[in-house]
Amino acid sequence: MTTLHTPRGHGRTLARGAAWALLTPLALCTGLAWAQSLTIGLASEPTAADPHYHKVTPNDALAAHVFESLVHRNAQMQPVPALAESWRALDDLTWEIKLRQGVKFSNGAPFTSQDVLFTICRVLNNEANVSRSYTEPARSFTDVQTPDAHTVILKTTRPIPTMPVELARALPIIWSGIAQFDKLHFAPKQGCGVTSPWPTVADFNTGKFLVGTGPYKIKSYVKGTGTELERNDGYWGEKPHWERVKLVPVPNPGARLTGLLAGDYDLIENPAARDLPRIKNNSQFDFVATPSTRLIFFQPDVGRAQSPFVKAPDGKNPLQDLRVRQAINMAIDRKAIVQRLMDGMATVAYQYMPDGMFGSLDKPEQIAFDPKRAKELLAEAGYPNGFELTLTSTNDRYVNDGQIAQTVAQYLTRIGIKTQVDAQAAAIYFPKRAKREFSFAIGGWPSENGEASALFQYWLTTTDREKSLGTSNYGGFSHGPFDEVFLPAMLLMDDGQRRAQYQKATRIALENVPLIPLHFESSIWAFKKGLSYEGRRDQYTLATAVKPAP
Repeated sequence: MTTLHTPRGHGRTLARGAAWALLTPLALCTGLAWAQSLTIGLASEPTAADPHYHKVTPNDALAAHVFESLVHRNAQMQPVPALAESWRALDDLTWEIKLRQGVKFSNGAPFTSQDVLFTICRVLNNEANVSRSYTEPARSFTDVQTPDAHTVILKTTRPIPTMPVELARALPIIWSGIAQFDKLHFAPKQGCGVTSPWPTVADFNTGKFLVGTGPYKIKSYVKGTGTELERNDGYWGEKPHWERVKLVPVPNPGARLTGLLAGDYDLIENPAARDLPRIKNNSQFDFVATPSTRLIFFQPDVGRAQSPFVKAPDGKNPLQDLRVRQAINMAIDRKAIVQRLMDGMATVAYQYMPDGMFGSLDKPEQIAFDPKRAKELLAEAGYPNGFELTLTSTNDRYVNDGQIAQTVAQYLTRIGIKTQVDAQAAAIYFPKRAKREFSFAIGGWPSENGEASALFQYWLTTTDREKSLGTSNYGGFSHGPFDEVFLPAMLLMDDGQRRAQYQKATRIALENVPLIPLHFESSIWAFKKGLSYEGRRDQYTLATAVKPAP
């Protein structure tokens, strides 16, 4: 991984803007370090304070300040101990987790194995969970035992070789005291012994149940306005530098940069790559750019004979024809998008995971940019004059997402597909996409467990919600040969065998074009001189990682 950073001196500027972010009089007089307050401009707003509501990066990043998982990921996405001090596989279907002792929730209650059991039960009983996105690996548990206050035994229906990473990405721990129960036991369908209503997303958003073990507490959460955090002085780990943090949603990249330059924000996410020269040439600011594992793609509706935003002369859904998907795939100039639209701050995607990742192809074949052949394929499929298609996209979630959609639409128009773009705010877009209201929708997905299974399990396998398979397969792709190779591979504890089968599954997927891969994002953070930020491959913006420069 390569991280870009603009090397300059370590001069400092004073935070301006809201009064609460000003330096103390003593610091003003003596020129000491930064104030204990930090303001961050977010590119995309969290949609809830509930840590189990919808698994998207802004939500998970917010939750990471307040609710910890058993395992953390470092900036390179490697698992490290957190609420769990250690873990080991007792056999292919049994994991022993040893919990950290002496940890307390923000209200002073001790953290124990009961909280882990309660969290797992809540995840499996959370009806508001969008796309059931937090239910793995919990849905694979056959039993959760708590032999003592600091030991958890997990028994599973199948081998889960990536269990430590799964615990890091999908199980933020909440306090069991927010519900009533006689005795907790693992019986999710019967409620695990909980006698009160399960906490709702509204309970978290209003602050009622915002009790975690993390380095911060949420002081206020107001959708559309921002989130205020205050330091949890009882935190068991390294204390964050900042006493108070304000996270402000600023979807427009120009407004974010303007706010940074004006002193309203100390750090911002994802300034437009085209604006980086303004930062480079200003001695008062720095930036860091880090390649991520997030694939940006479009997902065609291949599962329905009639799709809401496709109109063809024959009345069919052309996206079901492999030749049409191949034509779309080769109609797009990915290199031009990366070089011109992304200003080089992205990597062209010729497969569904970054080169070198577990299960990726060693030398993937480049997807040719060939508009002439694309037109021929459309004609072969029976659409010599094209058809009508609406591309649906977010306009405030991924880097340049609205512009990406417009650019892809132009490429498709050139091969005869009459294309329109409907760009929406993420808060509107994601619930509609979950209901399969689109025909050709943008997506972005990071490989959180470092393996091909991270994307394949949710986006490409035939949908089986009881097994948490295909829960993001909004395009309805179902291909027996792919499932027959990939699903057994997920159970292989032998790394070499699992990698080989993932590569085979990758080839099958690329041949059938269930997704149109575009590029892997690079994440950019810009900040005032005198601060430092360690760029993260998971794209999380964490106040704990913002520190005064040495």
